[in-house]
Amino acid sequence: MEFLVASAIGTMTAGGVYLLLRLRTFPVILGLALLSYAVNVFIFSSGRLAIDMSPILSKYGEASYTDPLPQALVLTAIVISFGMTAVLVMISLGAFLEADSDAIDIDQTDLDEDSAK
Repeated sequence: MEFLVASAIGTMTAGGVYLLLRLRTFPVILGLALLSYAVNVFIFSSGRLAIDMSPILSKYGEASYTDPLPQALVLTAIVISFGMTAVLVMISLGAFLEADSDAIDIDQTDLDEDSAK
């Protein structure tokens, strides 16, 4: 199970980095979201991968339980990353409507041509 989770984290990280290196804004936003999901899964797996364990200590004194702190951190990170993704989408939409292109690689010659019009 650890190999499966580690390979999923690696695949999401590689896909996120690949999308971050694209020259359009939408794939960059998707790459940031994919990287945040990879970090969330990594933080979640740091609380031990256990099946059928209680998330809190019981009154019967069970010695094994799942750590609830990484679960709370991941829930908080999901909410924050959703809000930041919405902000990034709105910023990129505004930039697209202003420049009529979502290209990231704007050269100085392109800017000079636009100002001459």
